Amino acid sequence: MGQLSERSAGAAWEHLRRLPVWLPPALVTLAVTVTGLGSAQLWRDELATWSAATRSPGDLARLAGTIDAATGPYYLLMHLWTGVFGDSTIALRVPAVLAMTVAAGLLAVLGARLVDRRGGLFAGLLFAVLPGTSRYGQEARPYALATMLAVLATLLLVSALRRPSWARWAGYAAAVAVLGLIHLIALTLLAAHALVVLVAWWRGPTPAGIATPAQPDATRDRRVWRWLVAVLPVALLAGPLLVKARTQQSRQLNWVHLARLDDLTALPGGVAQSSVVGGLLLGVAALGAARLGRRALLPVSAVLLPVLLLFAAGAVVPLWVPRYLVFVVPFACLLAGAALAAVAAPAALVVVVLAGLLGLPDQAALRRTHEWPRSAPVDYAGAARVIADGQRPGDAVVYSPRHSWLFLDLGIEYHLSDPPRDVLVTEDEVRRGDLWAAECPQPAPCLAGTTRVWLVVSGRHAEPLAAVPDAKGDALRRDFTVAQVWQRPGLTVALLTSRPDR
Repeated sequence: MGQLSERSAGAAWEHLRRLPVWLPPALVTLAVTVTGLGSAQLWRDELATWSAATRSPGDLARLAGTIDAATGPYYLLMHLWTGVFGDSTIALRVPAVLAMTVAAGLLAVLGARLVDRRGGLFAGLLFAVLPGTSRYGQEARPYALATMLAVLATLLLVSALRRPSWARWAGYAAAVAVLGLIHLIALTLLAAHALVVLVAWWRGPTPAGIATPAQPDATRDRRVWRWLVAVLPVALLAGPLLVKARTQQSRQLNWVHLARLDDLTALPGGVAQSSVVGGLLLGVAALGAARLGRRALLPVSAVLLPVLLLFAAGAVVPLWVPRYLVFVVPFACLLAGAALAAVAAPAALVVVVLAGLLGLPDQAALRRTHEWPRSAPVDYAGAARVIADGQRPGDAVVYSPRHSWLFLDLGIEYHLSDPPRDVLVTEDEVRRGDLWAAECPQPAPCLAGTTRVWLVVSGRHAEPLAAVPDAKGDALRRDFTVAQVWQRPGLTVALLTSRPDR
């Protein structure tokens, strides 16, 4: 049996070896990420994407000026995408699928350049089977695009250092500029790029394993200046965005805590979306770094420097969010690919398959829900079906809480083609240039004349009216009674009817 297994792995390797190095990782990533693409309903962050992407460019500019400047360019991109392909769950997630697919292919090419063909191939295949690749490749958020651009920019940097020309540096400059616009945190990757450029200048012809023809000192100096010129556009474009985002931090990241040392130990599992797979990746990557020696400078610094910079910043201001660092995962896979390239091909394929098998429970879980923890899903679609099945003309809807990152109103509205009138809204989120609508400061007059109200409350409540606080709860309890209650995961829906003596 063992011989048969070894023979099968050997035959698989022979087939892989004949293909372009980028093709198998790209195809595997595409196959894995499209599997169950629409199974999990949009979660809270994706609902924010949907809300923003379906606004006009002018409304998007107003939103960026209020709360979400850092994600504004991504929202504009998604606005253009949804204008062509629609706003279904699958349509919203396809850009992430494509980005992760391209990232896997580019990673294989980068690995082939820095290590060898086998190292690039195994790096790309390992990246393809990680649960984190599926998780962020199936999410309508900017992390997959940032991952792709991070690998692309690094590949273009290697190319420019090997054969310097203004065209290659211009390509690098464009990639870095777009990377900064899509994901500001990913610009920490420039610290690794700067280190590699400085080592290239200092050591001469063989900087950090990036083989280059021998160059005179003047040519080596030009590399440094060309890199500085290449990063100038990102400073001009992303600088104002960073300044504006900094002023919005108290609203945008009010749920984030200061970073602690134990956050670093949890990071591999967080970005890989599986503790056991993250631990395996970290261990194999460490072996790869030891094998590469000084050639490991680029991938090691591309992993460590963004992590350490964000951790240092996050210890002072609330910035530490593991998914912000998803773009470093390909470089960890590159190191792991270098370790796998040192063993027999069948054994390396076994490690890749093992990583895929160990991640299967997490792969299945993330296709049920994108919420975290996954044991606490929020069933917006189920709550919307309850309302749709019992809705009558003239019905109203009330949400509690309104100003919550759960986005109860967006979740229900996304799944209802004709939602009930949001009776307490005085100014919707689009007109406000915000992610939340404004409600009546005095709810009772706004509820006057309404006979049936659908109340949507976060959490599970036997008595949903008791869960509504402040003046909103007082007005509802005074003028309405509960006719029926439905429990759905993460939500409670109640039909309220007006009191006879009202």
